[in-house]
Amino acid sequence: MSTPSDLKFLIVDDFSTMRRIVRGLLKEMGCNNAEEAEDGAVALNMLKSSKFDFVVSDINMPNMNGFELLGAIKKDESLKHLPVLMVTAEARKEDIVRAAQDGAAGYIVKPFTKATLEEKVQKIMQKLAATA
Repeated sequence: MSTPSDLKFLIVDDFSTMRRIVRGLLKEMGCNNAEEAEDGAVALNMLKSSKFDFVVSDINMPNMNGFELLGAIKKDESLKHLPVLMVTAEARKEDIVRAAQDGAAGYIVKPFTKATLEEKVQKIMQKLAATA
């Protein structure tokens, strides 16, 4: 099973401070391979032009929100295997249900700790390893 440190992450959030926080948490987990995108449209282009192993995406963003990005990833034959961890400031039940139905691998509510992020990423990786 690949460990989080082997993975290449794409952090998608319209708020640069949040991207920096997520990148910092990933670094603390030993993941030094992360790139950033400020919205779903930019993220989708990056995903199509470069190989990523894991997407951490905010839901509320301009241009293309997290749900639209998730939908585009799941519709794309070359990307649909990618785990997408949704991040949002609102813990609305309908968002959590929609994220799961749309194929998100997990869901975290801001603000979150390194422990929460690490646990989610590891659970998702274990699930993927089990189905691989």
